[in-house]
Amino acid sequence: MSSIYLLIPLSLLLLGVGAWAFFWAVNNDQFDDLDAPARSVLDDDPQAEVNPSSAGPAQSR
Repeated sequence: MSSIYLLIPLSLLLLGVGAWAFFWAVNNDQFDDLDAPARSVLDDDPQAEVNPSSAGPAQSR
């Protein structure tokens, strides 16, 4: 029974830290655009396109 005197304030402290972290994330625009990072993985990387004139190792003449 004496451990509940420690656990209740500890749980309230943890709840307060979690609520503070949530409101900090909302105020710092962490939840503005959740879909773009997921779609950016599927987009082609323009830097990864191979230029035909520079493809492959140097050819001997």
